[in-house]
Amino acid sequence: MIFFLSLAACGIVAGTTKKPPSQPVNINTATAEELQHVPGIGPATAAKILQMRKSYGAFKSVDDLLAIRGIGKKRLEKMRRYLTVGKITAPKAAPSAANPTTPQQKPPEKMPAKP
Repeated sequence: MIFFLSLAACGIVAGTTKKPPSQPVNINTATAEELQHVPGIGPATAAKILQMRKSYGAFKSVDDLLAIRGIGKKRLEKMRRYLTVGKITAPKAAPSAANPTTPQQKPPEKMPAKP
């Protein structure tokens, strides 16, 4: 009897898994912590994804993850529903002096002199 209870307790502990994200994770903007919420991505894989993004730029599709050692077709298919690829929004640059955002005003017209 005790044997079965200990097996059940081990099963409960071993059976705990991380909760998948409620929304797909954008692999172009996610942090390592956010990536680790995806089933199949641990700390090492998250680091590899961030390194690839840093080295090669934004991912064009989720399939680009196949280039990472350790991610194969089967593993990617299990993760795919939790991943998305979105554009990285670059911060807006300050307007330059040559291209102001407000139109330049004309100088006031001179009034004709009174006779």
